[in-house]
Amino acid sequence: VQLQASGGGLVQPGGSLTLSCVASGYNLGNSIVGWFRQAPGKEREGISCISASDRSQYYASSVKGRFTMSRDNSKNTVFLQINDLKADDTAVYYCATGSDRRCWDYFYRESNYNAWGQGTQVTVSS
Repeated sequence: VQLQASGGGLVQPGGSLTLSCVASGYNLGNSIVGWFRQAPGKEREGISCISASDRSQYYASSVKGRFTMSRDNSKNTVFLQINDLKADDTAVYYCATGSDRRCWDYFYRESNYNAWGQGTQVTVSS
């Protein structure tokens, strides 16, 4: 399983970005996908999860209402739409997948995931 996260960049506060997570050698459509981020000097935190069916999605309180996950199974890709970016959103963003088909309220635990992308940098600055 190889995951590749992309789409990061330098964005002004209030701006938007769409991150992508593409899988090779694995069908992302059958599994949960989570996004994590690690800000400078901080531990990596789980911020969102989408189930295989799209019916259950979970978001950390810090991003709820601004971040939205979606899938394009034809492209074996999961997206993270980020709106109203804030300076606190500056971090390296990672996607990950696990063997479960459904996310649960403990989606933020790294133990739920067994394959990780390399990360993409998001910097929010004016």
